[in-house]
Amino acid sequence: MTVTPPAAGFIGPVKRSVTIAGHATSISLEPIFWRALEEAAARRALPLNALIAQIDALRIVAEDPPNLASALRSWILSDLCSINSDNHSQQH
Repeated sequence: MTVTPPAAGFIGPVKRSVTIAGHATSISLEPIFWRALEEAAARRALPLNALIAQIDALRIVAEDPPNLASALRSWILSDLCSINSDNHSQQH
């Protein structure tokens, strides 16, 4: 099997400002992760800031909390794996 680059190519992190619990913060994520977060927020009918705030709240209570960008990337991958698993289960 051949490995190919992402359709949009390899693009480094993009910094965005978000508001969490009334405080502005900036987060650097690659565009593919921003898109995945936006899609996850839309699936849940949440504003992007609200989804990020929920993930941040989960991160803070973790035994060894990572930085927010790492937590977001981990959550996104887990969310996408869960969707793929659900779709695979429905096909059988």
